[in-house]
Amino acid sequence: MSQVRKTSIPSLQRKKHDGQAITMLTAYDYPGAKLVEAAGADIILVGDSLAMTVLGHPDTVQVTMDEMLHHCKAVSRGAQRAFLVGDMPFMSYQVDRREAIQNAGRFLKEANMDAVKLEGGQPVAATIKAIVDAGISVMGHLGLTPQSATQLGGYRIQGKTAKDALRLYEDALLLERSGCFSLVFEAVPEPVAREISKKLTIPTIGIGAGPGCDGQVLVFHDILGLSGDFAPQFIKKYADLSEPIVSALKKFCEEVEGGQFPGPEHSFKMDATELEQFLEKANKPDQSWI
Repeated sequence: MSQVRKTSIPSLQRKKHDGQAITMLTAYDYPGAKLVEAAGADIILVGDSLAMTVLGHPDTVQVTMDEMLHHCKAVSRGAQRAFLVGDMPFMSYQVDRREAIQNAGRFLKEANMDAVKLEGGQPVAATIKAIVDAGISVMGHLGLTPQSATQLGGYRIQGKTAKDALRLYEDALLLERSGCFSLVFEAVPEPVAREISKKLTIPTIGIGAGPGCDGQVLVFHDILGLSGDFAPQFIKKYADLSEPIVSALKKFCEEVEGGQFPGPEHSFKMDATELEQFLEKANKPDQSWI
């Protein structure tokens, strides 16, 4: 049996160098990871977006380290080839640098991730460098950073003015110097993301940042139409599985209520002699055989 060739940071770097687009998708559990792996994505991100997509929270701030590690472990069991990135949740790296390194290490040691992702620019650059110096690969995240969306005035496009775009550029260069192997640009004007991507030596992954990035990422549930009415402009729904799933579940309920399921083909048989002995004993009034 041939060994599965694991996606690596050098192979992602080669894709940027050769002008080949990098593909990244989120996954949050074992079956999801199996599906994304089968689709051929280069990177699987266990995003803190699971707070909304899986756990039903209103934003990403609510998800905990233990919850992230739980889902990362499941994903790692379902993927052998894709490069695995775990999102560090809110307050797992902002307070104490030593704690940030320890938390980042847990993603690798306990959950078998290949790297972690952190949000932010200059304020977290030193923390990123410390994590990288500890031997842990880091993906950065600039533009719209959901963990700090309140400070940004909500879920808005970032880098729309020349001043803000230059700050984004400076942060990108700083994170590259701090050791990030890749950057995510979220909700950034296309010309800005394109220009910065050309200036960086590390790959950029866009979500709502246009085709000028070195790769693209979307959320598993958004692509499959499982996110309800949530539909930002940058999302493309490739399938609408919500309706057929509900239809199948509804049919099950109807068949159970109507007595059509389970049928003979879904039931196990028993040897006639064994059944007769069972019924004879089970129907004894005193149940002395028990």
